[in-house]
Amino acid sequence: MKLHIGNKNYSSWSLRPWLLLTQAGIPFEERVIPLDQPDSAARIGSVSGAGRVPVLVDGSLTVWDSLAICEYLAERFPEKGLWPRDAAARAVARSAAAEMHSGFQALRSACPMKFKESFPAAPLAPEVQADVRRITALWEECRGRFGAGGPFLFGGFSVADAFYAPVVSRFRTYAIPVAGAAGAWADAMWKLPSVQRWLEGARAETYSMARYEKK
Repeated sequence: MKLHIGNKNYSSWSLRPWLLLTQAGIPFEERVIPLDQPDSAARIGSVSGAGRVPVLVDGSLTVWDSLAICEYLAERFPEKGLWPRDAAARAVARSAAAEMHSGFQALRSACPMKFKESFPAAPLAPEVQADVRRITALWEECRGRFGAGGPFLFGGFSVADAFYAPVVSRFRTYAIPVAGAAGAWADAMWKLPSVQRWLEGARAETYSMARYEKK
């Protein structure tokens, strides 16, 4: 399998399936397509008509969109347990991932992912604060209800953890404090060898995205 991704410093969408594959120990070939470059659109278009990364190519099959890729991987490798086995936990995990996939626009806009960087704490707009409260409450709920079997949101590592990994990086980048069970989970995520590998890759990048450097 080949996973086409964008810049590791900026592409939160790319991190999610990359982290899921890496954590699960599923072999894949990484193909980085730097974004906002003169040839970016052509290179992405050569692998997906959607014109966006990430894109997973598995033989003759192409799967695009981070959530669709993760769902495909969960079906392709059922032995990896990429969703919780318990039906109730699985339903909540899917809900949490879908909420991340479609929501939290205020946080995304005000705090774009800059994985390798860190800034002093600054006041957050009310709508960003609301996103932060909702996210941390969700982490607390998942850990409290379903996390007894391990250090992750639903005990074992799942798609839900992969989906919120970019938020962990945002909170660190912009010095947004997280306490309690939510903070413990975020710390455990950040210390994962796979997350640190992504960080090393981000630090090694030499290209930047001007639209994000304005923030």
